[in-house]
Amino acid sequence: MNFLKKHLFSLISWLITLVIVAGIIFTAYNNKNAFVKTAPPIILEATPTQASETSEAAAPENGAPVLESGGDAIKRQITLKTRIPEDRPNYEVRQYTVARGDSTFSIATEHSIEPETLLWANYDTLEDSPDSLRVGQELNIPPVDGIYYQLKEGDTLESIASEFEGDPKEILSWIGNDIDLTDPTLKTDDWVMIPGGSREFVQWVIPIEASGNSGTSSGVSGSSCPAGAVGSGYFVWPADNHFLSGNDFWSGHLAIDISANTGAPVYAADSGVVTMAQGGYNYGYGNVIAIDHGNGFATLYAHLSQINVGVCSSVFAGQLIGRSGNTGNSFGAHLHFEIRQGGAFQNPWRWLP
Repeated sequence: MNFLKKHLFSLISWLITLVIVAGIIFTAYNNKNAFVKTAPPIILEATPTQASETSEAAAPENGAPVLESGGDAIKRQITLKTRIPEDRPNYEVRQYTVARGDSTFSIATEHSIEPETLLWANYDTLEDSPDSLRVGQELNIPPVDGIYYQLKEGDTLESIASEFEGDPKEILSWIGNDIDLTDPTLKTDDWVMIPGGSREFVQWVIPIEASGNSGTSSGVSGSSCPAGAVGSGYFVWPADNHFLSGNDFWSGHLAIDISANTGAPVYAADSGVVTMAQGGYNYGYGNVIAIDHGNGFATLYAHLSQINVGVCSSVFAGQLIGRSGNTGNSFGAHLHFEIRQGGAFQNPWRWLP
């Protein structure tokens, strides 16, 4: 009794609180459907996009498709172009057509390879000789220096690497060779690149001896002039134009085209002593100059319209010695140019840069 009297007020308060909470829960449970029915509905509306004006206006000029999902959506253009790095390594052997003015050295320089690589890759066409280059020829251009080789029956990685001073691992891993690393077998007649490989050249240069009626058999070298300038053996072009007129190396000379321009400058191809400088020369050469370079070489310049040097005078590489013309047996202004070594014709293509 003492406990009830002492805590009567607290017990009554807790009882009243429980009754109130129970009443709220009961009322809410019984009226839940009423709340759902009276709540305002949520309406979702889809607004169609005008395809006529909006799509056309949003379309890019290059025709790339655009993704849209409503008037306020973010638009993203799909880029279909793939950018290929310009410095991506090249592993393919390319084809090149020889044009006028080309030389073995200029083609090699243009494609960043050594002249030897170009000759080795085109033996069937050039036979290891720069003199064999002709307009219209189709040449193989290897991507790197080395040997471009057609496989023969019985060849192995080790045998061709040994023959051409290459590395079997580099031949195997060179992407352009397309060799299956899991089954590295070589197929006869396939072409492979041997990076860094080399071989000896096959020489086919046969000098043509000067004949007595060539017009240049005497007076070109071995004259009675006193000692003078001596050549270096490295020739420069005797004209500003490096193209040919008519035939290539023929009858011991190049006919250098100087755009049918009488009076174009003619230069000494190397230093030396003038042994001939006269007009009306026999055998149809017209005005002609000959230079003895004092090292076994001699050069000749014919059909000139003007001679600017005298006999026994010393001249130097690149010095103006005359002007082009059409004198003698000539059909249009050009420069008849010869290089002699030991009295024998030399193909100027072997010596000109």
